[in-house]
Amino acid sequence: MAAPKINMRRKMAVILALILLFFAAIVVKLFILQFIQGNTLQQRAEETRTRQQTVSAARGTIYDVNGNKLAISITADSIAARPAVVKEAEKENNQPASETARVLAELLGGDEVDIYEKITSDSSFVWIERKVDFEVAEMIQFENLPGITVVEETQRFYPRTTLAAHVLGFAGVDNQGLEGVELSLENWLQGTDGSIVGKYDGEERPLPQEEETYIPPEDGNNVYLTIDENIQYFCERELLALMESETPPKQAGIIIMRPDTCEILAMACTDPFDPNDYQAYDSSTWRNFLVSDAYEPGSTFKIITAAVALEEGTIDESSTFYDPGYISVADAQIHCWASVAHGSQTLAEAVGNSCNPAFVAIEQSIEAKESGLFYKYIEAFGFGQTTGIALNGEATGLLQSESARGPVEMATTAIGQGISVTPLQMITAACAVANGGYLMQPQIVSKVMDSEDQTVIYEQEPVVVRQVISEDTAARLRALLVNVVTDGGGANAAIEGYTIGGKTGTAQKPEAGGYADGKYVASFIGMVPIEDPELVCLVVVDEPSGVYYGSQVAAPVFKAVVSDTLRYLGIAPSADADDGIEADDTESIQVQVPNVVNLDLESAVAMLESVGLEVSLEGDGQLVTSQVPSSLTFVESGSTVQLYTGGVTTNDAGITYVTVPRLTGKRFAEAANLLSAMGLSMSPQGSGIAYSQSPAAGSVVESGAIITVQFQEESQVIQGVD
Repeated sequence: MAAPKINMRRKMAVILALILLFFAAIVVKLFILQFIQGNTLQQRAEETRTRQQTVSAARGTIYDVNGNKLAISITADSIAARPAVVKEAEKENNQPASETARVLAELLGGDEVDIYEKITSDSSFVWIERKVDFEVAEMIQFENLPGITVVEETQRFYPRTTLAAHVLGFAGVDNQGLEGVELSLENWLQGTDGSIVGKYDGEERPLPQEEETYIPPEDGNNVYLTIDENIQYFCERELLALMESETPPKQAGIIIMRPDTCEILAMACTDPFDPNDYQAYDSSTWRNFLVSDAYEPGSTFKIITAAVALEEGTIDESSTFYDPGYISVADAQIHCWASVAHGSQTLAEAVGNSCNPAFVAIEQSIEAKESGLFYKYIEAFGFGQTTGIALNGEATGLLQSESARGPVEMATTAIGQGISVTPLQMITAACAVANGGYLMQPQIVSKVMDSEDQTVIYEQEPVVVRQVISEDTAARLRALLVNVVTDGGGANAAIEGYTIGGKTGTAQKPEAGGYADGKYVASFIGMVPIEDPELVCLVVVDEPSGVYYGSQVAAPVFKAVVSDTLRYLGIAPSADADDGIEADDTESIQVQVPNVVNLDLESAVAMLESVGLEVSLEGDGQLVTSQVPSSLTFVESGSTVQLYTGGVTTNDAGITYVTVPRLTGKRFAEAANLLSAMGLSMSPQGSGIAYSQSPAAGSVVESGAIITVQFQEESQVIQGVD
């Protein structure tokens, strides 16, 4: 009988021990959870119920050198969903997810199945469509779809549309820079996103008594470029005319620089695109070939050949050359471009004639002094390496390897063949001749300012890379280059009242095994005024059709853009300038561009046409909001003025704002009709012709605002300058 009792006790002891062990394990587990893992688990719980919504930072504004806005950030509406809320609404039969998807697909023009998959996914937050039209977002808000929200973001906007597009580039849907300075200056332009942090339960409902935390975004810095939008417009205007001519080239480009600082005032390419809608264009049009593509410079490279020889003293102004039409080098003959031999020539005549045999002889004099000396200078002038400009995709060009530099190769290099350079490298090297011998780093950025307190956080100073030739050599070479314009092939670049030094170039395009038949690159590079150059301009025309010489194709473009630029910058002509223009040569009539900003479109067009100017329109408004060229600029009669129109905007809250037009000089009925057409009312005082108004022209008011206009009889009106 004792044995069963003992067994029973043992069983009970085992059970009790197991129970105690179980409770001990629970205590240990609770201890671990509470005291060892407590903080970690609490943090995980916080993360699980915390939702963070990004508040986009605005990219910094990009201005031209004068403070004109080239790229700005505006608000844009994006459509997003919280799938958990969509599913909960479906469970409660408030709104089936399929019906939500159908409505969204109808309003957004998207795929219903794709939208359904997004709004019923396991994600806590999904984008349905980014940056939609304001009207679409407004309609979606009106539908009040459960779980669907309209999120305000920022979006890049380029008010000048295609102007300087190849320099500016563009930003993508996530406000990231993708091309141009938008990409290369990303670290300055991009801001730091903010956020709204809140707590939600497992059903994605906000937890009661929990406040949302707002972390404000930090907007990007504002960047001022060296580009001048007026000079940029002059260049793009001439390129457009070239492409619309009867013999358009494949492509063309223009760069204008200040040689003392190497600041780029304009950089323009053909094939313009609108960065507001960059995806509508082939990606090849985004390419800034002036920076990223190399070409054989042809005779413009003779500037470098002459600079080296003058610096090393292997030639001087008393040197003479004989051209029988060719020159023999090793087992080859290099012919002159001219059909008739130049015969005996001075150095000045050889430069003016762009004589190939003479420049081969000049190169041979350099190599006779020291083998490899010519290429040392070529590299010192910056060829074969990037310039360091703040633009993406810069090419290095192509120099022949040392082992491939035979006598024939060196001779062809001297006349700009067998060497590939970028247009940016070519004009940078020419600036060294213009500024006294200093190779500078080209600049596209003027300064950077903090967008909040407007303090300057970076200001570009001129960067001297090295001195490549002496000031004396540079001055002597500039004097020789004047002959090209006054007595040589650059006559079509001559501008009355200005002494210009320059060089034409016409080079065959290379292809596998030789040169392409009938394909050329025509160019002209010039500096003005030659005594102390303030501008250097390079015009490159790729594969011109018909006439293909740089003197006939590129030089006239140089003249057109530089003429307007000189007058715009106030660089006065000189009475004793050696311009090469005969006294009976006629220059086109110059007119001053009137100020038409804040005028109604009809009046603006009439005013411009009355002084002999053409008009090009951008925008669909009835008020001129800006103009290029700006007022008071001198241009040739018949030039085109670009007018940007608008005047009426609607914000996200649906409030319409109107820019008040200029009413002075208008009769009573004209002023009343114009204000009415723009959604404004008039409070008139007096009769006759308007001479005063309040608010002033250019003020922004809400639609329906009353504009007080004072009139007086025509006999009492004193005409003045607005």
